[in-house]
Amino acid sequence: MAVLNPYLSFRGNAREAMEFYKSVFGGELTVSTFGEFPMPGIGPDEVDKIMHGQLTTPAGFTLMGADTPEGMPYDDSSGGITISVSGADETELRGYWDGLADGGEITMPLEKAPWGDSFGQLNDRYGTPWMFNIGGSPEA
Repeated sequence: MAVLNPYLSFRGNAREAMEFYKSVFGGELTVSTFGEFPMPGIGPDEVDKIMHGQLTTPAGFTLMGADTPEGMPYDDSSGGITISVSGADETELRGYWDGLADGGEITMPLEKAPWGDSFGQLNDRYGTPWMFNIGGSPEA
């Protein structure tokens, strides 16, 4: 079975961002630095930067991220990517929403949508766009 995971790029603050996501979603965060896996073109000020970070959450999410070295091109726009979180557990999802909204910008409030679910969008404090859809119980 194939798995699709969002992979976020940062310019020097991947550790901070991944630790923030861990504070929101919980789970286990593993990180590898450029110093652990030396690569050509990595300067001495980048050895402690994150080459690969992976957050595996109790809810089954896997979120990956890394710093982009100075010698590589970096696009700080969202690139048309939005991370979607959906489910029926309103308490759990609203907790994620509140955590990601802290220091971020709500672009569409999380409220009842025409299709009956609660829907909202926000950009977190790192500029990553998120959308949430909280549906009714599976029995409904």
